[in-house]
Amino acid sequence: MPSVRRVSHEFLERQGLTTVFGNPGSNELPFLSELPDSFRYVLGLHEGAVVGMADGFAQATGRPVLVNLHAASGSGNAMGALTNAVASRTPLVILAGQQLRSAVGLEANLANVDAPALMKPLVGWAAEPACAADVPRALAQAVFEARLQQRPTYLSVPYDDWAADCDDNALAVLDRNVQRASLPAGEQGRRLVEDVTSARRPALVLGGDIDSAGLFDDAVRLAERLGGPVWAAPSLFRLPFPNRHPLFQGVLPAGIAPVSEAFEGHDLVLVLGAPVFRYHEHLPGPYLPRGTRLVQVTDDASAAARAPMGEALVADPGAVIDLLMKVLDAPAAAGAAYRPAPEPHTADGPAMHPEEVFAALRDTLPEDTAYVVESTSTNSSWWRQMDLRRPGSYYFPAAGGLGFGLPGAVGVAMAQPGRPVVGVIGDGSANYGITALWTAAQQQVPLTVVLLRNGTYGALRWFGGLLGVPDTPGLDIPGLDFTRVAEGYGVASHQVDGAEELRAVLSERPDRPRLIQVDTALTIPS
Repeated sequence: MPSVRRVSHEFLERQGLTTVFGNPGSNELPFLSELPDSFRYVLGLHEGAVVGMADGFAQATGRPVLVNLHAASGSGNAMGALTNAVASRTPLVILAGQQLRSAVGLEANLANVDAPALMKPLVGWAAEPACAADVPRALAQAVFEARLQQRPTYLSVPYDDWAADCDDNALAVLDRNVQRASLPAGEQGRRLVEDVTSARRPALVLGGDIDSAGLFDDAVRLAERLGGPVWAAPSLFRLPFPNRHPLFQGVLPAGIAPVSEAFEGHDLVLVLGAPVFRYHEHLPGPYLPRGTRLVQVTDDASAAARAPMGEALVADPGAVIDLLMKVLDAPAAAGAAYRPAPEPHTADGPAMHPEEVFAALRDTLPEDTAYVVESTSTNSSWWRQMDLRRPGSYYFPAAGGLGFGLPGAVGVAMAQPGRPVVGVIGDGSANYGITALWTAAQQQVPLTVVLLRNGTYGALRWFGGLLGVPDTPGLDIPGLDFTRVAEGYGVASHQVDGAEELRAVLSERPDRPRLIQVDTALTIPS
């Protein structure tokens, strides 16, 4: 009979999960043994970086990806990065190595007595098979749960299970196929169409799920049919709409009161592909202005259930866009031109203003460049200067946890080798995922990392003022030189000292990873 390992490898191969991101421990070695030549193992030097790279890779490909970790300390190390993957609804399949079965109850070294409990409630599904014979079926469930829920799943497998023999029934998983369709029923569709077509001043809010689902261009066509203002949902992790489009109003602020103020005067707010809403700053007020209705369309049942106001329809946003496009009239005339970017602000002293950096990126790099951004204090400068008109142009840590940026950029670049990819990373953020530079060098990823160095946790300084605690210690991080760190990991690096030098360096097209360090003036997120 074939072994559990052989059947599991074949199942993963049939499902297309042949790129494995991992950091192996002793418990993982039996699964990795006899790995078929069609598999690619991508080594990361820390589990947080492993999950970040896999997150970026899965988001860029739109498909589940396999992550191989240790069931105890390795899984614990990964949990900070996992919060971002959960918030972005990234279908990661985390396969963890557990101690052999007879040693788990003894709490032997490297055992996790209740491995699934460690990852709950973060992941959408977590389990450890009750016996070796159930491993292939449980692995299949982990893959299908990740695909159906669009959320990470977790399976802990005792390492002696991999060499066990399968019975005939285990082979049934090889031909399984699980799909999901979610269309609004007739009455649901009719009511939604009536709500939208009868609205006097509708507004549209689009979430990151729109871009994740490949609906970027469809959302533009819908917005132009509606003709009303368009916002991106707060705490944005993917850009669902061109940010210089004449209808685009920007990213909604992440506070209750300012969101409500933005909707003033609109009788209907249609929210597509976003939770309602992911607030951050405590700015209390009414959820909605008087006289404003909110209708949310999402395929995330949990997001629909937890919203504090409005109506929700759990359905495929793409199907709803198709439905609305059939009943809305085409615009009578061509829309207004895209808004040009303003002249960038400059800074006093030798440091560059972040707007100068972003203007250089905008003017120098190809229009289809994908940006992975983790520089929170420069957020307002970013949106003031950038001109992003293509799907998959923007990635951001979905849960706000630092450490996604560098690894995520490596993963996106690996997933899209024909597309320029740039990581825009703050010096405070870079330290959380710095080991990803080694993987980028080993994989020879053509990635550009623009490292913004201002010597402090700028976003925390702004938040300290917001909370009335401006004297908080531990916010400065002087003495960091990432050019030397990058070179130690095998990545070519440059220190640039002005806008012209930056533009000259950016005009070069790398065939391997590089880091460009720029000293920038301190700015605030908004």
